Amino acid sequence: MKARIALIDDDRDTLKLLSNFFENLDYATFLYEDALKAYEDISNAKLSCDVIVTDFSLPNISGIEFTKRMKSLGNQIPIILITANRKVEVAVEAIHTGAYDFVVKPIHFPQLLVSVERALHLSRVEQDNHTLKTVVKLQEGSTSLEGVIGKSPGIKHALDLARRVSPSSSNVLISGESGTGKEIIAKTIHMLGPRKKLPFVAINCASIPENLLESELFGHAKGSFTGASDKKVGLFEEAEGGTLFLDEIGDLNLPLQAKLLRVLQERKIKRIGENQYRSIRARIVCATHKNLREEVDKKTFREDLFFRLNVIPIWIPPLRERKEDIIPLAEFFLNKFSALNNIRGKYFSNDCLEAIIKHPWKGNVRELENSIERALVLAETDRIEADDVIGIDQADTRETAKETLFDFSKISHSRLLSVEELINKYISYALEINQGVKEKTAKDLQIDRKTLYRRLKEMEH
Repeated sequence: MKARIALIDDDRDTLKLLSNFFENLDYATFLYEDALKAYEDISNAKLSCDVIVTDFSLPNISGIEFTKRMKSLGNQIPIILITANRKVEVAVEAIHTGAYDFVVKPIHFPQLLVSVERALHLSRVEQDNHTLKTVVKLQEGSTSLEGVIGKSPGIKHALDLARRVSPSSSNVLISGESGTGKEIIAKTIHMLGPRKKLPFVAINCASIPENLLESELFGHAKGSFTGASDKKVGLFEEAEGGTLFLDEIGDLNLPLQAKLLRVLQERKIKRIGENQYRSIRARIVCATHKNLREEVDKKTFREDLFFRLNVIPIWIPPLRERKEDIIPLAEFFLNKFSALNNIRGKYFSNDCLEAIIKHPWKGNVRELENSIERALVLAETDRIEADDVIGIDQADTRETAKETLFDFSKISHSRLLSVEELINKYISYALEINQGVKEKTAKDLQIDRKTLYRRLKEMEH
C-alpha cells in the first residue's frame, strides 16, 4: 500500500531530503514547515495520513507540544520525533507524551525507514482490530457513543441528547433525511440506558402494507381474519421492557395513528380479534424523514399524536452539512469492508478524498457506505480514485435521467398516445425500476397505494 506520511520541519532542505527519500520508495508525502498548520489540517479532516514524522525543535510549537495536542484529539496516528538531543530524558519525555518513536540526528535513513514501517504495521493491525470489533458490535445490533462515527457539532449534539435521555422512559422523535443514521441514534439511546439487556425491536412503517402493519404492531388472534391460521404476538409485546423503534412514523395512516395515540396514552394494547387488553412497558422511539409539523398542517398527521411523540426531539443533520464526518466515515467503511471481504492494501487517493468531501451525498451515510463498498470491490488498483467512488453514481444518474425521458419522436404521428396510456406506461416503467415493489413505487410516484393497486388492476383488463 502507498502509505501517506506527513513531514514537519521548519528547515526546507531537510523537508526536501525527507520527501525525496520516501517518495523514491513510493510513499505519498505531505510537507509542512509549520506544525500548527499540520495540526489544523488534521483536526479539520483536510489531511489524512498514516504516520507523522516531525522535528523536535520547531518555531511555533515544539514536537512534544504538537504530540500532546494530537493525543488530546484522540488521534491515533503514530508520531515519530526527530531530535538532535541524545539525552535519555528527552527520549523518555517523547514516549511518555505519546510519540511512537524518536530518531536522533544526523538522520540515519535506514533506521528512520524501519521506524516508519513498524509504526505503519502496528497502526494497521490496531485499525483492523478496532474495525472488526466495531463490525461485530454492529452485526450483533449493539452500539454506543464510541461506536458512532462523527465529530461535527450536529452529530455531537444528537449524541449528547441520546446520552442524556437514555435513562428515562420519555418518548423520543428522531428526525432527519433518509440515510442519516436515525436507527443508530435509536440503538444508542437503548444501549446507554437501563433497557440495554432487553429487546430492541425495529420496524419500518413505510415498508409494510397498511393491511398488515396493524397486525405486526399489535398482533392478532387465531382466525381473526383470512390467513390468520395461528395467533401472533405483536411487536409491542416482543419489545416488552425494552425499546420499540418505529421508523418512518410519518407514513402511518390516520386510523393507525389514532390507535397508536391510544396505546401511548393508556400503555395498553389489544390484539386484532381479541377483547383483552394487555399492558406494555416498551419504550417508544420514533423516527421520520418528513417534517411532521407540515404534515399536521396538511391534516395527514394527527396533531395530538405529534405532541405525544415529540417529547424529546433529536435532529440529525444531512451529511452535506457535517463535512467533518465524511472522511472518518469513508475511512471506517473502507476498513470495515476490507475486513469483511478479506481485501488488503486499498486506499483513497488525495483527489478521491477531495471529491468525497465535495460530493453532495443526497443519500447521506447510506449512499456513502454503498459507494465505498462498491469502490473497494471494483477498483482495479490499490489506489481508489474519485471515479471509483463517485463516477459510477454520476453515470448511473445520467443513464437513469435518459431512461426516464420518453422519446416522443418514436411515437407514430398517425396515432398519439392518450393521457391514460401514457400514465399506464409510466407506472409500468416505475414498477420495473423498483423491481415490482408496489409500496416504493407508490411513494416515488407520490400517489396513494390504493390508487396504484386500482390502476394496476385496471391495466390487467
